[in-house]
Amino acid sequence: MRITLVTILLLVCSNVFMTFAWYAHLKNLNAKPWFIAVLASWGIAFFEYVLQVPANRIGYTKMDLSQLKILQEAITLTVFVPFAFFYMKQPLRMDYLWAALCICGAVYFIFRA
Repeated sequence: MRITLVTILLLVCSNVFMTFAWYAHLKNLNAKPWFIAVLASWGIAFFEYVLQVPANRIGYTKMDLSQLKILQEAITLTVFVPFAFFYMKQPLRMDYLWAALCICGAVYFIFRA
């Protein structure tokens, strides 16, 4: 259980960096040239990889590749929705719920014995 929790914690932290690297420039650097946004995103993404690579290596000792991928997707949606709502000031939509239910189905099928 410890390996799974460490993997999840590292992936959540990694995803926070990833989400900011992918989308925060739309709010913060909108008036800057695109290459400035690329450089800033790469700088943020470095920290994503510092967390994501160990997370996958640790998780792979207990989970298979498809389980790691689906876990990552579930975490991505869990991180993205608050980011979109609180940081990007996007409205909450029912589509987030439907997407979450689909991801929950994917998690169920990939982790069932």
